[in-house]
Formats: sequence, C-alpha cells, structure tokens
Amino acid sequence: MVYKFLLSLCYEEEMAEELTQETFYQAVRTSKKYDGSCKVSTWLCQIAKHLWYREMERRSKRGTSELTDQIPVSELPPDEYLTLKEEKIELFRKVHVLDETAKEIM
Repeated sequence: MVYKFLLSLCYEEEMAEELTQETFYQAVRTSKKYDGSCKVSTWLCQIAKHLWYREMERRSKRGTSELTDQIPVSELPPDEYLTLKEEKIELFRKVHVLDETAKEIM
C-alpha cells in the first residue's frame, strides 16, 4: 500500500522503493510515537508523504533531478500532465487534514 501510494506521487519505481524502505525504517524508529488515533496504514502513508516532500525539497535545492533511462509516457500534453499531478498532490494534502471517517470514505 505504501509503495503504491509513493509510486502515485513520484512515478519512479526506484524512488518509490527507496522511500518505502525509508518509511518503514522511520516507522520502526518512531513506533513509540504512534498513538493509535488512526489506522497503521494511514500513519505509514503520512510518514511516506513527509519523506516525499523532503525529497522534493532536496531536489529543488539541488536544482537537478536524477537521470534515468526511463522516459515517462503520458498521453496528455506536458502542461496538462503537470496540472493533473499538482492537483493530485493538493488532493492528498486536503485528504490528510480530514477526520478518520472521512479519510476512509475518500
């Protein structure tokens, strides 16, 4: 679930794998802070999301991104693809602030 969530954010399998590993590492490290107020999967996705944001911040500070031999394929024009991706991120942010019942419904 965490891997698929991260893959939907970054569209890079390798990056999603690395962030998934880091997510579980951080979860084990901070497991005493988990208070049970949400599902474990929600908690893990929150950790993953914060790690993704941190990675995006690192990339923007470097001004570059990793080169890969994979070319993202999209049927949408680049501007529409970017808009869709930004809207998806905004949706995740809005869902994050909802109460648990509303999150489950979403």
